[in-house]
Amino acid sequence: MQIAFVVYPGMTALDAIGPYELLRSMPDSEVRFVAAAPGKVVTDSGVLALGASHSFDETPSPDIVLVPGGSNGTVGAMNDAALISWLQAVHPTTTWTTSVCSGALILAMAGLLKGVPATTHWVCQEVLGSMGAIPQPDKRIVHAGKIVTAAGVSAGIDLALWLIGEIHGVKQAEQAQLEIEYDPQPPYDAGHPSKVTPEMLAEVRGKLLADAQKPTVATTSW
Repeated sequence: MQIAFVVYPGMTALDAIGPYELLRSMPDSEVRFVAAAPGKVVTDSGVLALGASHSFDETPSPDIVLVPGGSNGTVGAMNDAALISWLQAVHPTTTWTTSVCSGALILAMAGLLKGVPATTHWVCQEVLGSMGAIPQPDKRIVHAGKIVTAAGVSAGIDLALWLIGEIHGVKQAEQAQLEIEYDPQPPYDAGHPSKVTPEMLAEVRGKLLADAQKPTVATTSW
């Protein structure tokens, strides 16, 4: 089973790396990080870089596609003609087409979420709805046919576990969960807009929107 993780400048690393750590352990899996061309891709920190191992042209029929989000890279990816065209070309033959966080907006830009229930990061829910999807802001994972979308960043790990369960069964998913010791017990309980004050919600929303305006540039050299 070929798994293609889309990478692009300004993406959020955990959106892809969290699911990657789980999905790469599936039996008979082949993992690819794909972009218009192989090479280094700088993530939203400006410091961490990931490597695209294959081009879109080299990956014409993946079984699973995962599109990550990015605090200051999503808009650029939405306007990347090569990426959008590739998604439109491969989606008809995928087994699963998936997204994490604002990656759902990229799927929507490709026309894949018209009238489809979907989720994304809480700050992007209204935009997702304006693009023709049916937002599900209270759900961490939403599956509609072969399209599966996950909420913000950390929800990608839940998405990967769900996929493993669907493909290989509950036992395999539980073993994968145990391997990475995924047993969340956060010291705080502020992981969803419904759990915080309006003041905190406004403050974090402002920060995220400001981050989205920052240019995607490397702050160091390699």
